[in-house]
Amino acid sequence: MVVIKEVSAKSILDSRKEKTILVSIKTNSGKIFRASSPSGKSTGKYEVHPYKKSLEEDISTIKQFKSYFSEEILDEFCDLSRVEDILERHIGANTLFAFESAVLKAIASEKKKEIWELINPLARKEKKFPRLVGNCIGGGKHSEITGKKPDFQEFLLIPEVHSPEKALKTNKEAKEKVQYSIKKKDSNFKGQRNDEDAWMTSMNEKEVLDALKELNLPLGVDVASSGFYSRGKYYYENPMLKRDNEEQLSYLSNLIKNYGLLYIEDPFQEEDFENFAKLLKKFPDSLIVGDDLTVTNSKRLKKAIDMNSINATIVKPNQCGSLLEVKRVCQMAKENNIKIIFSHRSGETEENILADLAFGFQADFFKCGITGKEREAKIKRLIQIEKSLK
Repeated sequence: MVVIKEVSAKSILDSRKEKTILVSIKTNSGKIFRASSPSGKSTGKYEVHPYKKSLEEDISTIKQFKSYFSEEILDEFCDLSRVEDILERHIGANTLFAFESAVLKAIASEKKKEIWELINPLARKEKKFPRLVGNCIGGGKHSEITGKKPDFQEFLLIPEVHSPEKALKTNKEAKEKVQYSIKKKDSNFKGQRNDEDAWMTSMNEKEVLDALKELNLPLGVDVASSGFYSRGKYYYENPMLKRDNEEQLSYLSNLIKNYGLLYIEDPFQEEDFENFAKLLKKFPDSLIVGDDLTVTNSKRLKKAIDMNSINATIVKPNQCGSLLEVKRVCQMAKENNIKIIFSHRSGETEENILADLAFGFQADFFKCGITGKEREAKIKRLIQIEKSLK
Protein backbone atom coordinates (compact mmCIF):
# COMPACT_ATOMS: atom_id res chain seq x y z
CA MET A 1 0.00 0.00 0.00
CA VAL A 2 1.06 3.59 -0.67
CA VAL A 3 0.65 6.54 1.67
CA ILE A 4 1.76 9.95 0.43
CA LYS A 5 3.98 11.70 2.97
CA GLU A 6 5.21 14.70 0.99
CA VAL A 7 4.06 16.55 -2.13
CA SER A 8 5.95 19.13 -4.17
CA ALA A 9 5.80 20.61 -7.65
CA LYS A 10 7.87 22.86 -9.87
CA SER A 11 7.86 24.20 -13.40
CA ILE A 12 10.04 22.64 -16.10
CA LEU A 13 10.42 23.40 -19.80
CA ASP A 14 8.61 21.34 -22.42
CA SER A 15 9.85 20.62 -25.95
CA ARG A 16 8.71 24.08 -27.07
CA LYS A 17 10.77 25.63 -24.23
CA GLU A 18 7.56 26.68 -22.52
CA LYS A 19 6.77 26.05 -18.86
CA THR A 20 4.82 23.00 -17.75
CA ILE A 21 4.47 21.19 -14.42
CA LEU A 22 6.46 18.41 -12.71
CA VAL A 23 4.89 16.86 -9.61
CA SER A 24 6.85 14.84 -7.04
CA ILE A 25 5.47 12.70 -4.23
CA LYS A 26 7.33 10.98 -1.39
CA THR A 27 5.68 7.84 -0.04
CA ASN A 28 5.81 5.82 3.17
CA SER A 29 8.53 3.67 1.56
CA GLY A 30 10.79 6.73 1.48
CA LYS A 31 10.89 6.67 -2.33
CA ILE A 32 10.18 9.68 -4.53
CA PHE A 33 8.05 9.41 -7.68
CA ARG A 34 7.79 12.13 -10.31
CA ALA A 35 5.65 12.80 -13.37
CA SER A 36 5.25 15.74 -15.72
CA SER A 37 2.46 16.91 -17.98
CA PRO A 38 2.68 17.95 -21.64
CA SER A 39 1.02 21.13 -22.85
CA GLY A 40 -1.09 21.67 -25.95
CA LYS A 41 -0.93 24.59 -28.37
CA SER A 42 -3.88 23.76 -30.60
CA THR A 43 -6.44 23.31 -27.83
CA GLY A 44 -10.17 22.65 -28.01
CA LYS A 45 -12.31 25.18 -26.17
CA TYR A 46 -14.01 22.37 -24.21
CA GLU A 47 -10.74 21.12 -22.71
CA VAL A 48 -10.37 21.54 -18.94
CA HIS A 49 -8.01 24.46 -18.24
CA PRO A 50 -4.43 23.26 -17.72
CA TYR A 51 -4.13 25.24 -14.47
CA LYS A 52 -6.77 26.61 -12.11
CA LYS A 53 -5.54 30.19 -12.54
CA SER A 54 -1.86 29.82 -13.32
CA LEU A 55 0.94 27.25 -13.18
CA GLU A 56 2.53 29.07 -10.22
CA GLU A 57 -0.74 29.05 -8.27
CA ASP A 58 -1.22 25.32 -8.90
CA ILE A 59 2.32 24.69 -7.60
CA SER A 60 1.48 26.64 -4.44
CA THR A 61 -1.94 24.95 -4.05
CA ILE A 62 -0.66 21.39 -4.37
CA LYS A 63 1.94 21.94 -1.63
CA GLN A 64 -0.80 23.16 0.73
CA PHE A 65 -2.69 19.89 0.29
CA LYS A 66 0.13 17.54 1.32
CA SER A 67 -1.28 16.91 4.81
CA TYR A 68 -4.64 15.86 3.30
CA PHE A 69 -3.06 12.71 1.85
CA SER A 70 -1.36 11.40 4.98
CA GLU A 71 -4.42 9.29 5.93
CA GLU A 72 -5.19 8.03 2.42
CA ILE A 73 -4.17 4.48 1.50
CA LEU A 74 -3.65 4.05 -2.24
CA ASP A 75 -3.40 0.51 -3.53
CA GLU A 76 -4.99 0.26 -6.99
CA PHE A 77 -6.06 2.30 -10.00
CA CYS A 78 -9.55 3.01 -8.68
CA ASP A 79 -8.03 4.63 -5.58
CA LEU A 80 -7.31 7.66 -7.77
CA SER A 81 -10.87 8.65 -6.82
CA ARG A 82 -9.47 9.55 -3.37
CA VAL A 83 -6.95 11.85 -5.00
CA GLU A 84 -9.67 13.49 -7.08
CA ASP A 85 -11.99 13.92 -4.10
CA ILE A 86 -9.27 16.03 -2.48
CA LEU A 87 -7.74 17.88 -5.43
CA GLU A 88 -10.39 18.29 -8.12
CA ARG A 89 -11.71 21.86 -8.49
CA HIS A 90 -8.56 23.17 -6.77
CA ILE A 91 -6.04 22.55 -9.57
CA GLY A 92 -6.05 22.39 -13.37
CA ALA A 93 -5.90 19.40 -15.72
CA ASN A 94 -2.12 19.42 -16.28
CA THR A 95 -1.44 19.37 -12.55
CA LEU A 96 -4.01 16.65 -11.83
CA PHE A 97 -2.67 14.45 -14.63
CA ALA A 98 0.94 14.80 -13.41
CA PHE A 99 -0.11 14.09 -9.81
CA GLU A 100 -2.15 10.99 -10.70
CA SER A 101 0.66 9.72 -12.93
CA ALA A 102 3.13 10.01 -10.04
CA VAL A 103 0.66 8.12 -7.80
CA LEU A 104 0.34 5.30 -10.37
CA LYS A 105 4.12 5.02 -10.52
CA ALA A 106 4.23 4.70 -6.73
CA ILE A 107 1.50 2.03 -6.60
CA ALA A 108 3.13 0.05 -9.43
CA SER A 109 6.49 0.16 -7.65
CA GLU A 110 4.99 -0.95 -4.33
CA LYS A 111 3.15 -3.87 -5.96
CA LYS A 112 6.15 -4.73 -8.19
CA LYS A 113 3.97 -4.39 -11.29
CA GLU A 114 4.02 -2.36 -14.47
CA ILE A 115 1.71 0.66 -14.64
CA TRP A 116 -0.31 -0.91 -17.47
CA GLU A 117 -0.96 -3.96 -15.25
CA LEU A 118 -2.75 -1.74 -12.71
CA ILE A 119 -5.11 -0.71 -15.50
CA ASN A 120 -5.61 -4.07 -17.17
CA PRO A 121 -3.79 -7.25 -16.10
CA LEU A 122 -5.41 -9.08 -19.07
CA ALA A 123 -3.38 -6.94 -21.50
CA ARG A 124 -0.55 -9.43 -20.86
CA LYS A 125 -2.60 -12.17 -22.54
CA GLU A 126 -4.13 -10.05 -25.27
CA LYS A 127 -0.79 -8.46 -26.28
CA LYS A 128 -2.66 -5.98 -28.44
CA PHE A 129 -0.35 -3.14 -29.43
CA PRO A 130 -1.65 0.06 -31.02
CA ARG A 131 -0.68 1.04 -34.55
CA LEU A 132 1.65 4.03 -34.63
CA VAL A 133 0.40 7.28 -36.11
CA GLY A 134 3.42 9.43 -36.96
CA ASN A 135 3.39 13.13 -37.80
CA CYS A 136 5.64 13.42 -40.85
CA ILE A 137 4.89 16.89 -42.26
CA GLY A 138 3.32 19.75 -40.34
CA GLY A 139 1.35 22.92 -40.93
CA GLY A 140 -1.26 25.02 -39.14
CA LYS A 141 -0.54 26.26 -35.61
CA HIS A 142 2.30 23.79 -35.03
CA SER A 143 4.49 25.20 -37.81
CA GLU A 144 5.89 28.68 -37.41
CA ILE A 145 7.37 29.30 -40.82
CA THR A 146 7.80 32.54 -42.73
CA GLY A 147 5.50 32.70 -45.73
CA LYS A 148 3.18 29.93 -46.88
CA LYS A 149 2.54 26.59 -45.16
CA PRO A 150 -0.14 23.89 -45.33
CA ASP A 151 -3.43 24.89 -43.69
CA PHE A 152 -3.85 21.39 -42.26
CA GLN A 153 -1.92 20.83 -39.04
CA GLU A 154 -0.52 17.31 -39.51
CA PHE A 155 0.15 14.83 -42.30
CA LEU A 156 0.38 11.36 -40.81
CA LEU A 157 1.93 8.00 -41.65
CA ILE A 158 0.14 4.93 -40.25
CA PRO A 159 2.06 1.71 -41.03
CA GLU A 160 -0.15 -1.36 -41.18
CA VAL A 161 1.76 -3.25 -38.48
CA HIS A 162 0.96 -3.79 -34.81
CA SER A 163 4.58 -4.08 -33.69
CA PRO A 164 5.69 -0.66 -32.34
CA GLU A 165 9.32 -1.52 -33.08
CA LYS A 166 8.66 -2.35 -36.76
CA ALA A 167 6.27 0.59 -37.18
CA LEU A 168 8.80 3.07 -35.78
CA LYS A 169 11.48 1.76 -38.14
CA THR A 170 9.06 2.09 -41.11
CA ASN A 171 8.05 5.62 -40.15
CA LYS A 172 11.62 6.81 -39.61
CA GLU A 173 12.74 5.48 -42.99
CA ALA A 174 9.69 7.01 -44.70
CA LYS A 175 10.21 10.39 -43.03
CA GLU A 176 13.85 10.43 -44.14
CA LYS A 177 12.88 9.43 -47.67
CA VAL A 178 10.13 12.02 -48.08
CA GLN A 179 12.42 14.95 -47.33
CA TYR A 180 13.99 14.42 -50.77
CA SER A 181 10.55 14.66 -52.40
CA ILE A 182 9.91 17.90 -50.50
CA LYS A 183 13.27 19.32 -51.63
CA LYS A 184 12.37 18.67 -55.27
CA LYS A 185 8.95 20.31 -54.99
CA ASP A 186 9.65 23.11 -52.51
CA SER A 187 12.60 25.39 -53.28
CA ASN A 188 12.20 27.04 -49.85
CA PHE A 189 12.70 23.78 -47.95
CA LYS A 190 15.84 23.77 -45.80
CA GLY A 191 15.07 20.78 -43.55
CA GLN A 192 13.25 22.85 -40.91
CA ARG A 193 11.22 20.98 -38.27
CA ASN A 194 8.19 22.15 -36.32
CA ASP A 195 6.93 21.77 -32.73
CA GLU A 196 6.45 18.02 -33.18
CA ASP A 197 9.70 17.50 -35.10
CA ALA A 198 7.78 17.13 -38.37
CA TRP A 199 9.09 18.65 -41.62
CA MET A 200 7.95 22.20 -42.35
CA THR A 201 7.16 23.17 -45.94
CA SER A 202 5.57 25.95 -47.96
CA MET A 203 3.55 23.42 -50.00
CA ASN A 204 -0.23 23.21 -49.66
CA GLU A 205 -2.04 20.09 -48.50
CA LYS A 206 -2.56 18.59 -51.98
CA GLU A 207 1.14 18.99 -52.79
CA VAL A 208 2.09 17.43 -49.45
CA LEU A 209 -0.23 14.47 -50.05
CA ASP A 210 1.22 14.02 -53.55
CA ALA A 211 4.67 13.70 -51.97
CA LEU A 212 3.49 11.30 -49.27
CA LYS A 213 1.54 9.13 -51.71
CA GLU A 214 4.87 7.96 -53.15
CA LEU A 215 5.63 6.18 -49.84
CA ASN A 216 2.84 3.60 -50.34
CA LEU A 217 1.81 3.81 -46.68
CA PRO A 218 -1.67 4.43 -45.20
CA LEU A 219 -2.02 8.20 -44.78
CA GLY A 220 -3.93 10.50 -42.47
CA VAL A 221 -4.45 14.21 -41.83
CA ASP A 222 -5.23 16.30 -38.79
CA VAL A 223 -7.19 19.13 -40.38
CA ALA A 224 -7.50 20.96 -37.01
CA SER A 225 -10.19 22.97 -38.75
CA SER A 226 -11.26 25.01 -35.71
CA GLY A 227 -7.94 26.81 -36.12
CA PHE A 228 -9.00 28.45 -39.40
CA TYR A 229 -12.79 28.58 -38.98
CA SER A 230 -14.71 31.79 -38.38
CA ARG A 231 -18.40 32.70 -38.71
CA GLY A 232 -19.50 29.84 -40.89
CA LYS A 233 -16.45 29.70 -43.17
CA TYR A 234 -13.11 27.92 -43.32
CA TYR A 235 -10.43 30.46 -44.30
CA TYR A 236 -7.60 28.79 -46.18
CA GLU A 237 -4.38 30.74 -46.79
CA ASN A 238 -2.49 28.42 -49.16
CA PRO A 239 -4.05 29.25 -51.58
CA MET A 240 -6.26 32.07 -50.23
CA LEU A 241 -9.90 31.01 -50.37
CA LYS A 242 -12.84 30.39 -48.09
CA ARG A 243 -15.13 27.38 -47.96
CA ASP A 244 -18.55 27.04 -46.39
CA ASN A 245 -19.64 23.78 -44.74
CA GLU A 246 -20.80 22.21 -47.99
CA GLU A 247 -17.62 23.17 -49.80
CA GLN A 248 -15.51 21.88 -46.92
CA LEU A 249 -17.37 18.56 -47.06
CA SER A 250 -16.86 18.35 -50.81
CA TYR A 251 -13.15 19.26 -50.58
CA LEU A 252 -12.43 16.71 -47.85
CA SER A 253 -14.42 14.04 -49.71
CA ASN A 254 -12.23 14.56 -52.77
CA LEU A 255 -9.04 14.31 -50.72
CA ILE A 256 -10.23 11.06 -49.10
CA LYS A 257 -11.07 9.59 -52.51
CA ASN A 258 -8.00 10.82 -54.38
CA TYR A 259 -5.43 9.90 -51.72
CA GLY A 260 -7.20 6.95 -50.08
CA LEU A 261 -6.97 8.66 -46.70
CA LEU A 262 -7.39 6.25 -43.80
CA TYR A 263 -7.55 8.89 -41.08
CA ILE A 264 -9.19 12.37 -40.95
CA GLU A 265 -9.03 14.21 -37.62
CA ASP A 266 -11.18 17.26 -36.82
CA PRO A 267 -12.42 17.77 -40.41
CA PHE A 268 -14.94 20.34 -39.16
CA GLN A 269 -14.92 22.87 -36.32
CA GLU A 270 -15.46 21.74 -32.74
CA GLU A 271 -19.23 22.39 -32.57
CA ASP A 272 -20.18 20.75 -35.85
CA PHE A 273 -21.36 17.24 -34.94
CA GLU A 274 -23.69 17.26 -37.96
CA ASN A 275 -21.04 17.61 -40.66
CA PHE A 276 -18.77 15.08 -38.95
CA ALA A 277 -21.74 12.71 -39.27
CA LYS A 278 -22.20 13.51 -42.98
CA LEU A 279 -18.53 12.74 -43.67
CA LEU A 280 -18.68 9.49 -41.70
CA LYS A 281 -21.80 8.42 -43.60
CA LYS A 282 -19.97 8.96 -46.90
CA PHE A 283 -16.75 7.24 -45.76
CA PRO A 284 -17.56 4.59 -43.13
CA ASP A 285 -14.31 2.75 -43.91
CA SER A 286 -12.10 5.74 -43.08
CA LEU A 287 -11.43 6.89 -39.53
CA ILE A 288 -13.37 10.09 -38.86
CA VAL A 289 -11.64 11.24 -35.70
CA GLY A 290 -12.82 13.62 -32.99
CA ASP A 291 -10.28 15.60 -30.96
CA ASP A 292 -11.41 19.21 -30.42
CA LEU A 293 -14.91 17.76 -30.88
CA THR A 294 -14.64 15.27 -28.00
CA VAL A 295 -11.68 16.52 -25.84
CA THR A 296 -11.36 13.30 -23.76
CA ASN A 297 -14.73 14.08 -22.21
CA SER A 298 -17.32 11.31 -21.77
CA LYS A 299 -20.28 13.70 -22.21
CA ARG A 300 -18.91 15.10 -25.47
CA LEU A 301 -18.07 11.58 -26.63
CA LYS A 302 -21.61 10.39 -25.84
CA LYS A 303 -23.06 13.22 -27.95
CA ALA A 304 -20.73 12.29 -30.83
CA ILE A 305 -21.80 8.63 -30.55
CA ASP A 306 -25.51 9.51 -30.34
CA MET A 307 -25.20 11.64 -33.49
CA ASN A 308 -23.03 9.09 -35.36
CA SER A 309 -20.42 11.83 -35.79
CA ILE A 310 -17.24 9.76 -35.42
CA ASN A 311 -15.86 6.24 -35.46
CA ALA A 312 -12.62 7.14 -33.66
CA THR A 313 -11.65 9.43 -30.80
CA ILE A 314 -8.43 11.01 -29.58
CA VAL A 315 -7.52 10.45 -25.93
CA LYS A 316 -5.18 13.08 -24.46
CA PRO A 317 -5.10 12.56 -20.69
CA ASN A 318 -4.19 16.15 -19.88
CA GLN A 319 -7.27 17.43 -21.73
CA CYS A 320 -9.30 16.34 -18.70
CA GLY A 321 -6.58 15.66 -16.10
CA SER A 322 -8.52 12.79 -14.55
CA LEU A 323 -7.31 9.29 -15.38
CA LEU A 324 -10.68 8.01 -14.13
CA GLU A 325 -12.33 10.10 -16.86
CA VAL A 326 -9.81 8.64 -19.33
CA LYS A 327 -11.04 5.20 -18.23
CA ARG A 328 -14.70 6.22 -18.70
CA VAL A 329 -13.94 7.57 -22.18
CA CYS A 330 -12.12 4.36 -23.19
CA GLN A 331 -14.90 2.13 -21.84
CA MET A 332 -17.57 4.13 -23.65
CA ALA A 333 -15.56 4.04 -26.88
CA LYS A 334 -15.11 0.26 -26.69
CA GLU A 335 -18.78 -0.35 -25.91
CA ASN A 336 -19.74 1.65 -29.02
CA ASN A 337 -17.08 0.32 -31.39
CA ILE A 338 -15.23 3.65 -31.49
CA LYS A 339 -11.49 3.32 -32.17
CA ILE A 340 -9.23 4.73 -29.44
CA ILE A 341 -6.20 6.86 -30.33
CA PHE A 342 -3.92 7.86 -27.46
CA SER A 343 -2.06 11.04 -28.38
CA HIS A 344 0.86 13.20 -27.33
CA ARG A 345 0.70 17.03 -27.33
CA SER A 346 2.75 19.55 -29.28
CA GLY A 347 4.59 20.67 -26.12
CA GLU A 348 6.02 17.42 -24.76
CA THR A 349 8.30 16.22 -21.98
CA GLU A 350 10.23 12.97 -21.71
CA GLU A 351 7.47 11.53 -19.52
CA ASN A 352 6.55 8.13 -21.01
CA ILE A 353 3.48 7.05 -19.01
CA LEU A 354 1.33 7.63 -22.13
CA ALA A 355 2.63 4.30 -23.49
CA ASP A 356 1.50 2.40 -20.37
CA LEU A 357 -1.91 4.05 -20.51
CA ALA A 358 -2.32 3.25 -24.22
CA PHE A 359 -1.34 -0.39 -23.75
CA GLY A 360 -3.32 -0.78 -20.51
CA PHE A 361 -6.48 0.63 -22.06
CA GLN A 362 -5.79 -1.40 -25.23
CA ALA A 363 -5.82 1.56 -27.60
CA ASP A 364 -6.11 0.93 -31.33
CA PHE A 365 -3.65 3.67 -32.32
CA PHE A 366 -0.81 5.63 -30.70
CA LYS A 367 -0.21 9.10 -32.13
CA CYS A 368 3.20 10.28 -31.09
CA GLY A 369 5.31 11.91 -33.76
CA ILE A 370 8.15 10.00 -35.42
CA THR A 371 11.37 11.60 -34.19
CA GLY A 372 12.51 13.86 -31.35
CA LYS A 373 13.59 12.66 -27.90
CA GLU A 374 10.29 13.54 -26.20
CA ARG A 375 8.29 11.62 -28.83
CA GLU A 376 10.66 8.68 -28.99
CA ALA A 377 10.66 8.31 -25.19
CA LYS A 378 7.02 7.21 -25.39
CA ILE A 379 7.43 4.94 -28.41
CA LYS A 380 10.53 3.35 -26.84
CA ARG A 381 8.49 2.60 -23.71
CA LEU A 382 5.88 0.90 -25.93
CA ILE A 383 8.67 -1.13 -27.56
CA GLN A 384 10.00 -2.01 -24.09
CA ILE A 385 6.55 -3.37 -23.14
CA GLU A 386 6.43 -5.30 -26.44
CA LYS A 387 9.82 -6.93 -25.78
CA SER A 388 8.93 -7.79 -22.18
CA LEU A 389 5.94 -9.84 -23.38
CA LYS A 390 7.75 -11.85 -26.07
